[in-house]
Amino acid sequence: MVPAAQPPVMVFDGVCLSFGGECVLERISFEVARGETLVIQGAAASGKTLILKLALGLIRPTRGRIHLFGEDVTEYRDPQWNGIRARIGMLFQEGGLFDSLTVEENVAYPLLNQKRTPLTEDEIRRRVEESLEFVELGHTLDKFPSELSGGMRRRVGIARAIVTQPELLLYDSPTAGLDPITATTIMALIVKGRDMSHATTVMVTHRHQDGELLDRYRWDPAAGGLAPAEPGSSRTRYMVLREGKIVFLGTPAEFDACEDPYVAKFASR
Repeated sequence: MVPAAQPPVMVFDGVCLSFGGECVLERISFEVARGETLVIQGAAASGKTLILKLALGLIRPTRGRIHLFGEDVTEYRDPQWNGIRARIGMLFQEGGLFDSLTVEENVAYPLLNQKRTPLTEDEIRRRVEESLEFVELGHTLDKFPSELSGGMRRRVGIARAIVTQPELLLYDSPTAGLDPITATTIMALIVKGRDMSHATTVMVTHRHQDGELLDRYRWDPAAGGLAPAEPGSSRTRYMVLREGKIVFLGTPAEFDACEDPYVAKFASR
């Protein structure tokens, strides 16, 4: 018997969003298959971060439907969202850490607040330590965010995003405000998280280099770093937004070949 095809991890079907009568997202339709990578680009205020907020249930669409993991979540209330959010890891802009909590407490927060799989204190501690070792910050458990550099705070944010071992990872401008070397380090960790967990990945970014790293490189466990990927093996697609509308959705090759002047601003050329 041929196994049934798995539903897409994320589907937006004709999603519109308005604030105070002003339309900020218009007829947004796309889907992200399991294991796929979607890179979302566009000018400031084009609606990129709003898509992530909708996918987390932080805001509700004015019209249209949203499906996650095969479930129509459009009308879900907070109690119903708890189980869905436990399957999603999110890196907010600037890391989004709680200043009053230690690094350990920040990373443990999703485990303490998700009810899908209750864990013992020892299990939570082990998961937190593993996640921090993953981003090479195992020595920072007792530190506060204010004691860390911007790049280190972003790495703690990644540790918190992956600590629940999520099926879907969302990244909101993970390299914004970082120097090029630190930005590359962050992107290497994102590739590592994607490839080692086979997670579906959606990333908002202003930098075309970030998308290229996701598309063209893979994590090599033996070397402990990035290595060139076979073309197409990363299953990466690009989406470009302009004033709340999708103006491009396609493969990296289609992205680079697109002649639209606005889209070309974000492509590698």
